[in-house]
Formats: sequence, C-alpha cells, structure tokens
Amino acid sequence: MNPQERLSVQSIALIYAFRMMGLFMIYPTFSYFAKSLPGSTPFLIGLALGIYGLTQALLQIPFGTLSDRVGRKPILFLGLALFALGSLIAGSSHSMTGIIVGRAVQGAGAVGSTLTALVADSTRDEHRLKAMSIVGMTIGLSFCIALVLGPLFNGWIGISGIFDLTCGLALLAMLILWLLVPSSKQIKRHRDTRVNSKSLSRMIRHPELLRLDISVFLLHATLTVTFLALPITLHLNAGLSLGHEWIVYLPVMILSFFGMVPMIILAEARDRMKQMMILAIVFIALAQGLLWPLHSSSFLTAVLLWFYFTGFIFMEASLPSMVSKTAPLAGKGAALGIFSTSQFLGIFFGGLLGGAIFHQGGVDTLFIFGLILALLWLVLVIFMPAVRHLSTKIYHLPEHHDALDTLCKKTQGIDDFVIDNQEKTLYLKVDKRVFDEQTFTQSMNQGA
Repeated sequence: MNPQERLSVQSIALIYAFRMMGLFMIYPTFSYFAKSLPGSTPFLIGLALGIYGLTQALLQIPFGTLSDRVGRKPILFLGLALFALGSLIAGSSHSMTGIIVGRAVQGAGAVGSTLTALVADSTRDEHRLKAMSIVGMTIGLSFCIALVLGPLFNGWIGISGIFDLTCGLALLAMLILWLLVPSSKQIKRHRDTRVNSKSLSRMIRHPELLRLDISVFLLHATLTVTFLALPITLHLNAGLSLGHEWIVYLPVMILSFFGMVPMIILAEARDRMKQMMILAIVFIALAQGLLWPLHSSSFLTAVLLWFYFTGFIFMEASLPSMVSKTAPLAGKGAALGIFSTSQFLGIFFGGLLGGAIFHQGGVDTLFIFGLILALLWLVLVIFMPAVRHLSTKIYHLPEHHDALDTLCKKTQGIDDFVIDNQEKTLYLKVDKRVFDEQTFTQSMNQGA
C-alpha cells in the first residue's frame, strides 16, 4: 500500500475501534450497575444490553445502500452523530428507560457496512484484502481492550462517565474522518462489499451460508447472555470489588489470544476448520456448563472464561472468513450483509430472551440457557459439510481481456470467477494449493 492508502486504512480502523470500544466497555459491569436504577428489572437490563443490536440489524444494509447513492462520508457522519447522541442520552439518564432509548439510538448509527465500503474505496484492488485484514484485527483487539478498560473506567467515572466517554470517542472519530480520510472522487460499487438485492433471497436460502449465519447469531447471543450474568456473579459470588474486574479480564484476554492462535493455524494452514469450530464450541459449552456451579470462585471463573473467550475469539475471527470462502462471488456482498445482520440480531435475542430468563429464574439460569444454546450450535456444526479451503483474489482488468473468460475456465485451481467490466476488476475464488498465480497473471497480462 502507498502512504495515502495506509493512512486511510489506519484511520478507518481507528474509527472502527472507537465504535467497538464505546459499545463494549459497559459489558463487564453494566448488569451489576443497572440493577440499582429506578424501575430496573432483569428483563429491562437484558433489553438495554441487547437493544442496540436490533437497530443495528434494521439499519445496517439500508445505510450501506444509501452510501452508494449519496457518498460514504455523509452517511458516516450521520451514523457517528447518532452514535454520539445515543451515548449522550444514555450517559445523562438516571432510569432504565433512558438508557434503553440511548442504546437504541447508539445502534441506529449502523455504519459498519459503510466503513467496509470506504476501505474498498480507499485502496487499490490488489491491496483490498490486506486492508480488510488490518481492519478485522483492529476490531478484535478493540473488543479485548474494551473488556479490560471498561471496569477500570467504571471505577473512576462510573457507567454514566463511560457513556460520556463513548460520546467523546464518537466525536473524535468524526474528526479523524474529516481530517484524515480523503473523500472519494467517485462512489465505487464493489461487488465484494455491496449488497445486491437480487442476491439476498438466494443467499438467505443457501444451506451452508445459513449454518454460518445461525452460528454468528448464536455466538453473539451467548456473549450477551454471558455478560448479563458475569458482572453480578463476579461481585456477589466471587467477591471482586467495583473497578477490579480487570484483574480477571486482563490475564484471561491475553491468554485467550495465545490459546486462539494455534487453533487459527490448524484451521487455515492445516485445513482443519470444521474440527477447530467444533473444539471452539465445546470450549464455549464447557464454560457455560461449569460457570453455573463454580462461579463462586474468582480463580475458577477466570479459568472457565479462558475457555469461553478462546472459543469466542476464534469463532469471531474465523466466521467472516468462512462466509467469504463459501459465498458465490456474485452474491458475496449480500452474504456478508445477511451475516452481519444475523450477528446483531443475535445480540438482541440474547439480551431480550436472556433478560426474560434472568427475570424468571435468576442469574444461574443464564448459564444454563447459554449451555443450551451452545449444545444446539454444536449439533448444527457437527452435521455441516467441511468448509472448502478457498481464497479470494482481486485483480485489475488488463486493457485487452477478451480471452480472460476462457483462461479462467481452463486454469486449474479456480473455483469461481467474476469479470466485472464496470469496475474493471476480476474476482477469483481459488484453491491456493493448486492455483499457479504467477503463470495465470502472466497469461492474463499477455491477453492469453
């Protein structure tokens, strides 16, 4: 990437990070704080935690489509302004109703797909996948940092202060967007990021993609359910004082990262993706099942959280890649849009149903519910076909490419291809173990 591309990608990744940190810093402490608010019930606590997922799910695809028409930056400024407004509403509220409204407005700033499209706009075709990887790693890292910083900030400035801080991060993100991210001279509609309405119904019915959509739904439903229970159990049962939860989360997140790395290597380099998926879900189920009877010990809770977050981080990193490998190139944007919507609906479902279960049966029933979700997920994955080991390649079309269709059809290792003359881009889905990229690019550039 050239210096301008690097600056744009790093700036967009920072905007992503600020949004993620703002959303997740409240997770480690919110349910314990919220139970003392006027009018608070376990159901409303769950609704407050999950409501932003509903507004995100409803507006993610419409905002992305609108950005194709009016430009990325106007939609991003609108989304970040809504995110800041929602944070301000929640931070100034002293009731559950106000916080629920604030969280819903936060979620209405649903600009994730627009940021992804801006990454594609800001980089050349041959660097787009690298740029997306940088953004993806930043999102994962910001999630881990948020879980550590959230309890620290709660001890210093409280939950209301965290919401105010989130508002400040959103305003800072707007400043970065204004000063550091260049406006596109032309709105580009990238096949791998835009949602084609004609492909939506076909991608929803695609059986392998449906399993992945259900997987990300259940992954984030269990996350929300887990964080409904954890703040309360760490304080009331494990004996951690306010602001000291980071003592558990910091080593857990660091060790979970190191636990996830060999699973990624085995999944990608050794083509053991399905086996590692099953192991990750077993880790999540084990944590849910044993947190139920063992959450009175802070040490055992930390050990079980290592299992949970090792499985969670692996799945969070792997599922988007699996969607990219599985989706037909002509419907990849639609497949990723559905996948993202499923993720946010999982957050809402986990908060809504988790809150109802918490209201009826207490905190222990949340771990039982999480275990049931994980076991259902395990059955789903055990019977899914193995994920094919494919990679996406993107090339700029050469000036003379009349014979390119024939070249793609006869080249060994190419599973799928799309020649987009409007974008002047060639999209390939290849098996890198068989595909000879050097020979192919030489033939393509020679007009063979």
